[in-house]
Amino acid sequence: MIKIEAIVREEKLEDVKAALNAIEVNGITVFQVMGCGSQKGYTEVIRGSKVDVSLLPKVKFEIVVSSEEWEKKVIKAIQDSAFTGKIGDGKIFTYDLRFAMRIRTGETGYDALN
Repeated sequence: MIKIEAIVREEKLEDVKAALNAIEVNGITVFQVMGCGSQKGYTEVIRGSKVDVSLLPKVKFEIVVSSEEWEKKVIKAIQDSAFTGKIGDGKIFTYDLRFAMRIRTGETGYDALN
């Protein structure tokens, strides 16, 4: 099992959800997060004072898949749908997952994902 985490622009939320739905990925968790990277934020004038905003709003997806084949499909779907070509498009991370359990039934491993 593999866990995929993707951090993307807020405005790409619906595009990424649609792309995942199109490849029949049903189990996703989505978070609103703040972060910074190469973008480095921006400066805004609030009540006449300049304020540096270094943490930008992003959306984080967490998806668990059963195989490397699905990992590649999900990564491609996210990359294609979140791409703008500008700094701040986001990042995708993958991790080997040691254990999963469906609390309701006690199923573990692959069975817990379906």
